[in-house]
Amino acid sequence: MNSKQYILDNLRKNVRETYDMPDLSFEKTTYPDPVAEFIKQATTTAGAKLIEVKPEDGAASLTANRSPLNSYIKQAYPDAKVIASNVPGIEADLNPDTVERAQDLDGTDVGVIEGTVACAENACVWIPMNMKQKAICFISESLVIIVRRENIVSNMHEAYQWLKEKDATPEGISKYGFGTFISGPSKTADIEQSLVYGAQAAKSVTILLI
Repeated sequence: MNSKQYILDNLRKNVRETYDMPDLSFEKTTYPDPVAEFIKQATTTAGAKLIEVKPEDGAASLTANRSPLNSYIKQAYPDAKVIASNVPGIEADLNPDTVERAQDLDGTDVGVIEGTVACAENACVWIPMNMKQKAICFISESLVIIVRRENIVSNMHEAYQWLKEKDATPEGISKYGFGTFISGPSKTADIEQSLVYGAQAAKSVTILLI
């Protein structure tokens, strides 16, 4: 038994009162065109930049040795000196799977990661933690997130159902054990009511929609 299971089992043993799960049968928000809504929310509410990749480039993006997406990344961040990524076909100076320590990613200008399911209602993109050094998602000055059009759903209920059906083992366990939703650059206005970008993670986010 691992420590996580030990803690959970002890919590269950000491539960004195239980409550029914909330009723989720209410009507959820849906959109006639989830892709269009995702683009709108990503570039407004979430504060991200979005680049629509040409269909011919998107089709070959993650299969070629040198992905056509490299030119889009260079156009978006022409001054980037250090690019980190473990996405196949992306030309990178650092690979989060091969660096020894998370600290080795310090100084990364652009981290390139691939999302799975994306949610139109809030522009969130699920990022599976399928890299050795997960710090790439938070230590990079800027993030480029690759999103596939066919994986965009209307709401978070559909997103979690998508993860349950397509991003999990037959037993319903996440393939990666951990992941996170990212919707745009890190920002906070908690300090003196002044909006600050990059407070906890990337200062800017660019979505490559393929």
